[in-house]
Amino acid sequence: MLIKSSQDGFYHPVASEITSQRVYTGRRDLIKLMASGVAGAALASWASREARAQTPRPGKLAALPHVKSDVAGAVTLEKLTDYKDASSYNNFYEFGTDKSDPARHAHTLKTSAWTVEIEGLVKKPARYALEDLLKLSAQEERIYRLRCVEGWSMVIPWVGYSLSELIKKVEPLGNAKYVEFVTLADPKTMPFVGSRVLDWPYVEGLRLDEAMHPLTLLSFGMYGELLPNQNGAPVRLVVPWKYGFKSAKSLVKIRFTDQQPATAWSKAAPNEYGFFSNVNPSVDHPRWSQASERRIGEDGLFAKKRKTLMFNGYETQVGQLYAGMDLKKLF
Repeated sequence: MLIKSSQDGFYHPVASEITSQRVYTGRRDLIKLMASGVAGAALASWASREARAQTPRPGKLAALPHVKSDVAGAVTLEKLTDYKDASSYNNFYEFGTDKSDPARHAHTLKTSAWTVEIEGLVKKPARYALEDLLKLSAQEERIYRLRCVEGWSMVIPWVGYSLSELIKKVEPLGNAKYVEFVTLADPKTMPFVGSRVLDWPYVEGLRLDEAMHPLTLLSFGMYGELLPNQNGAPVRLVVPWKYGFKSAKSLVKIRFTDQQPATAWSKAAPNEYGFFSNVNPSVDHPRWSQASERRIGEDGLFAKKRKTLMFNGYETQVGQLYAGMDLKKLF
């Protein structure tokens, strides 16, 4: 498990505790860059991001200016998934249903002049430019698992900050109970938008207390670099104790509501994909077991699978959110 707990309650190790000093020092440059006014120069112009993406180092998105991006020396309780695997084996149905489709097709996504609208039951609705979102809180690196409902998992170093920081800024009203996340649905740049696989745009949702939990991350990068398009650029959600499809990509709207959102997969197959979708080895998908998983890039096809951990290994941190709930009915 990658998150430690202390006698004082919730605790998340800082990057220097899980990363070698050489890599940690370089990584802090990225954090400072994203959290400071330099973000305006390096990240505000997302047209330049597109240009850098056209000439990346082999297999990777071009590095941010003046920032080292080397996770080779990272030391964690679990081995990091290789960048190549994390950026080439993806679920992003806007670009195709095969795991390799997003990496092949997502180059068409345009992330310049990106905005995220905050609306609904809040005191301070707003439309944030991406560079303004970056300035709301200091960035930090967190190494989280991401577990897919099909039985595969990855360990990825995400860069971002707790979504709660944004939520506090907009001040939800007393009757706000849920947070709805709406993603981009642009048929001009996303070739599979309009297909009958899902109802577009892709929508996900959390209870407000889930969204406020410190582990819920608003992510702008991974492996010390900007998010690749296929991984949800330029800003996405990361909810590490839930199945991966709950971590909505390419966010354009966050809405606060008193009603449980009708989410994309719950609408498409309600008997297979519940609203909560917590990683739970005792609740199988109707067509396959969820009791085990295979780590991408590490376990061979015939290697013994890993045992699935309750809440993806974060039970100590999030179990209290579901006290008294029947998690087999409210799956």
